[in-house]
Amino acid sequence: MTNTNAEKIKEKIIEILEKHLEGLTIQDLSEIIGVHRQTITKYILVLEALGIVYRRSVGSATLHYLKEKWVKETIKESGK
Repeated sequence: MTNTNAEKIKEKIIEILEKHLEGLTIQDLSEIIGVHRQTITKYILVLEALGIVYRRSVGSATLHYLKEKWVKETIKESGK
């Protein structure tokens, strides 16, 4: 996978999480984006390390969210 694909997948994860404030599982993201769940896990970990995404366990599920600060900055930058 090239760097360009990696950036596209990370951007897609961010876009999807912006639309799903209720949080999504790795499996949900995998199905929406159409890539293997291990690929999603790899990029979720990168986004967590960058402070863009966080996870929370809810029962047996682990949900992933954009950090509130990131969402506000994205909205501010897009002029909404």
